[in-house]
Amino acid sequence: MVFITLTVSALCLLPQCALALWACARACPAFCTCTQEKSCSVLCDRSGLSILPREFPCEASSINLDKNSLKFLSERAFGTLPSLRSLSLDHNNISFITPGAFKGLPNLVELKMAHNEYIRYLHTRTFTGLKRLVRLDLANCNLFNMPDRIFLENYALKELFCFQNNFRRIPGALRGMENLTHVYLERNNIEAVAYNSLLGLGNLRYLNLQENRINVIHDLSFQDLRRLEYFYLNDNLLSKLPKVAFKGLSRLKMLNLGGNQLTNVSRFWFSNLVELEVLYLDRNCLVYIEEGSFENLTSLITLHLNSNNLSALPFPVFEPIYFIGRLYLFRNPWECDCSLDYLKEWMESYKLVRDIPCASPSSVAGLDLSEVVFARVNGSCVDPGDLNLTTMPSEILTTTENLFNSLLSKLLQQELRDEMGNGTESRRNATRLDPANALGSGVKAEDSSQSLVSVLVLWIVSCMTIGQLDVDFLFWLMTGA
Repeated sequence: MVFITLTVSALCLLPQCALALWACARACPAFCTCTQEKSCSVLCDRSGLSILPREFPCEASSINLDKNSLKFLSERAFGTLPSLRSLSLDHNNISFITPGAFKGLPNLVELKMAHNEYIRYLHTRTFTGLKRLVRLDLANCNLFNMPDRIFLENYALKELFCFQNNFRRIPGALRGMENLTHVYLERNNIEAVAYNSLLGLGNLRYLNLQENRINVIHDLSFQDLRRLEYFYLNDNLLSKLPKVAFKGLSRLKMLNLGGNQLTNVSRFWFSNLVELEVLYLDRNCLVYIEEGSFENLTSLITLHLNSNNLSALPFPVFEPIYFIGRLYLFRNPWECDCSLDYLKEWMESYKLVRDIPCASPSSVAGLDLSEVVFARVNGSCVDPGDLNLTTMPSEILTTTENLFNSLLSKLLQQELRDEMGNGTESRRNATRLDPANALGSGVKAEDSSQSLVSVLVLWIVSCMTIGQLDVDFLFWLMTGA
């Protein structure tokens, strides 16, 4: 009795941190390591365990059981651990969790059970007693659904990771979870978003539904997501959207609709997204963007329109986002005619966009829009296709020929006068010009003029075709001569 008293007294004289270290190590399970830094951590990962240890240190704040061969969790599987805040069971072979398995863990904040491919079913009372649970990871299991009332006691839950399962619909268990801020449901088999799928999620800030099979979104499906900021709907099967699909998402900062089957963009879709900064519409089948589609996106910084079937981007569509920071337009069959002249000027002014390959007209096909020089006639842009020798408008060709004839006629007359008056000897010996010679000289001059006109017209048209000649300058030269 005296010995025991002395031992307890000696323990009481130990510093508090040393006492905690001793207590943590004293009950450390076999095949595990227990460390005491700021708190007691139990490390049992990669230990070849097929069943749970019988007990853990009651002071444990975190337990890591990753990458073992655990198959079954019985009721109160971990006993009573009032200090436990983090429990990780990733990469095991768990197939069944008894209702109440986590009872006795009243302060658990994080529970990780990802990569347990044999978990196909969860009981309504699986997570009972976890009233302070904030983060739950069930990713990469084989869940087909979850009971609607499974989170009835988990009203503190904020982050739910359920990606890469087999859900065919958004679990009804999410409805009414007003404290949820992050939901990860990517890479499931979800086919539709019903009008009531996400009701009551007023504090949700992050929602990931990418890489599912969503082909239908009902009207007002997202109306309760008033604080949503990041929304991933990319890589689904959407070919159309309701007009008011995103109504109410006034705080949305990023929307990803890439990798779907959308063929047009409606002016109603984004009308309420006044705080949107990044919009992905890449990898769709877009051929048309309705005027006014981006009208209210006053905060937009980045727009992805690459990898679609767009051939034109009319200025009234682009004008509201004229001061955007980044614009991605590559991998589209752009028709580089005068309708994109404004875009080329914008590219040159702001240096924010490049790689816009031209698919047509044939005279500029393969060039980048930045390399195309748009010719002008009387101040008006002339499409590169209209400068082709076979398709050049007759009025442009005729006007060019007439001006060249006038210019060349003046030049030849001046040359003839110079020859006739060249040198004092010529003036002394040639008192009269032979009419026949004069006529012959005139015929030769005319033939020469016609030949030279043809050559010059061909030269100017060629220069205009490749965008190397300013037509306004040419007209000034000819009319001013």
